Amino acid sequence: MKAFEHVSGLVVPLDRRDVDTDAIIPKQFMKSIKRTGFGKNLFDSWRYLDDGEPDADCSNRPRNPDFPLNLPRYAGASILLCRENFGCGSSREHAVWAIEDYGFRALVGVSFADIFRNNCIKNGILPLTLPPETIDELFARTREIEGFDLDIDLTSQTVRAPATGDGWNFEIDAFQKHCLLTGLDDVELTLLEEERIRDYEARRRRGTPWLFRQTG
Repeated sequence: MKAFEHVSGLVVPLDRRDVDTDAIIPKQFMKSIKRTGFGKNLFDSWRYLDDGEPDADCSNRPRNPDFPLNLPRYAGASILLCRENFGCGSSREHAVWAIEDYGFRALVGVSFADIFRNNCIKNGILPLTLPPETIDELFARTREIEGFDLDIDLTSQTVRAPATGDGWNFEIDAFQKHCLLTGLDDVELTLLEEERIRDYEARRRRGTPWLFRQTG
């Protein structure tokens, strides 16, 4: 996966609580396991005014003019500001793939559903939490200041707002931080032990050869 160390980018606010994974990527778009191509259908039922279909061209679909992702001032945003319990509902990893494919590198919120949070970490996206009053302040800033951006540094675990000079610290599990900084997902972590795995398999073959005999 792509390593995460630092991101500095425009913030787009999604001022909704308990956003579930079906809202992030509706179920009809979950036919592919390629991890790419889902960004155009991120928040599909909120972003568009018609019913979306898998593999359809979205360029001419009618858009909801009030949805934040459709507003010109938030075009190109790489940081999503959200509320409590973001990513609740089903465990679909497609939700994180859609967020990544759209271009988001970090999510800033009050809290995230556990499985969704873990899926973010495994796909190189940083889901960081700040106190509710800080999130309230950030929502106000995104509305008041056009082009409001944040500078997020994982190594120092800090968030800075260049426009105002404010800064905050955030907490993250040490192992998850290591995985993000080094770009290691579950498969890549396992492959680090490839030599030990091969040694184990060789010992098993020597110790219990009958388990590996061909039958039939």
